[in-house]
Amino acid sequence: MRPKLLTISAIALVGALGLLAGSQTWVSFMVDGTHSVEAVAGHEVNAAVSPISIAIVAAALALTIAGPVFRRALGVLVALLGAGLSALTISVLAAPLTALTGTITSLTGISGEATTDLVVWSRLSAWIWVCVVAGVLAAILGLVVAVFSGTWAAGGRKYDAAPRPADVSTNTPDRISDWDALSGGDDPSDGEADDAGRKR
Repeated sequence: MRPKLLTISAIALVGALGLLAGSQTWVSFMVDGTHSVEAVAGHEVNAAVSPISIAIVAAALALTIAGPVFRRALGVLVALLGAGLSALTISVLAAPLTALTGTITSLTGISGEATTDLVVWSRLSAWIWVCVVAGVLAAILGLVVAVFSGTWAAGGRKYDAAPRPADVSTNTPDRISDWDALSGGDDPSDGEADDAGRKR
């Protein structure tokens, strides 16, 4: 598989993986006084996860038709999107309960600093780590595009104009040259007659 197709396919798959991970449960928790476990998906914890993942997929599609200069710009964009996706996910990893304050408030009606104190149990899902990996891979692939996309083969060669075949025949009469010869007082048919005589 060619490097261009392989890289673009990898970027699209990484973006799709981030989108899938964002739709899955990231954090499960239980509030004091209840016996039910609440599950919160990634796009509920951080609404920017899904749009960033979609933008990575869109950038992969744009790379299929982009020229050399635009490829590098898209590569930088993918790298930034991947870094942003990882940063957003890591922020949830660092303080998962803080990211859940809105959800806890909607469940209990309590807001403020005491919101997180109501959580008696919580657990992180493996999908949050999948999203981190997707962001890191997108950042790496974006840098690969920015640095190496200039070596990708250019498309559209089949639409290039075909070179005109060279005129290899030296015996084909040239009417313009004959007319010029007549204007100079020469008879171009003399040479043809001599050639005919030799052939006989």
